[in-house]
Amino acid sequence: MRLYISKVKINLPVSLFLFCLLLSSCGSNKLLYNPSEVAHLSQRLGIEIRNDNKEDDENMPLYAEAASWLGVPYRAGGMDKKGTDCSGLTHTVFRKVYRKKLSRSSGDQAKNDVHKVSKKNLKTGDLVFFSTGKKNKINHVGIYLKNNKFIHASSSRGVIISGLDENYYLKTWKNGGRVK
Repeated sequence: MRLYISKVKINLPVSLFLFCLLLSSCGSNKLLYNPSEVAHLSQRLGIEIRNDNKEDDENMPLYAEAASWLGVPYRAGGMDKKGTDCSGLTHTVFRKVYRKKLSRSSGDQAKNDVHKVSKKNLKTGDLVFFSTGKKNKINHVGIYLKNNKFIHASSSRGVIISGLDENYYLKTWKNGGRVK
């Protein structure tokens, strides 16, 4: 009996270490993505996505969802893959990826749903707002991906990736917004 107790005492530190190791590994929620899937998304979205980058890993759900919308036709008032407008895209993607409900218009999203962010401080998942009309009012929105690229629903081309450094978007830029 003493031998058994002494074995337990000897193994107690080892047992505690293994138990703590198990708990810490169970607490990890890191998702593992197939390198070929990452390469495909990177190519499809036109941005560099790295398998060994923590931020990219955390943003994979957004990247995957964004890629699934590319090529969807523009439809005023639309909110699904049969056709969408710009705020329908942001509304639907945010509900699916982040479980957040955004207002239904780009102007209301800018006014009610975000904290303003400068262009230089944009992060993946921030909204980007534009004024493409004559009244200088926000009437267009997209979702910032990275490296100056954003996804949006263009009225002439459907859901596409564009660059914030393109002349048209430089001229019509209003502000960025981080969803509350």
